[in-house]
Amino acid sequence: MDLKPGDVVTLKSGGHPLSVVEVKDGNVVCVWMGNEGDLFRETLPLAVLELAEADTSDDEEEDEDEDEDDEEEDEDDRRNKVA
Repeated sequence: MDLKPGDVVTLKSGGHPLSVVEVKDGNVVCVWMGNEGDLFRETLPLAVLELAEADTSDDEEEDEDEDEDDEEEDEDDRRNKVA
């Protein structure tokens, strides 16, 4: 796995998403926010990490909302042209 600073990873065993800060000699320096807002930093072996899957559920909901708004505006435009 080729990681670079800024990549988001998780432990293979689960847990918080971790941001990669540095990759050096098979070790990865990661930072993450704890539940109370504390910032943590830890160096972990590459073998225990995997790339985090992108969470696009929020993006999809926003796209659906925008589509609905566009449809409503189109309907309003059609009504105004008829009137």
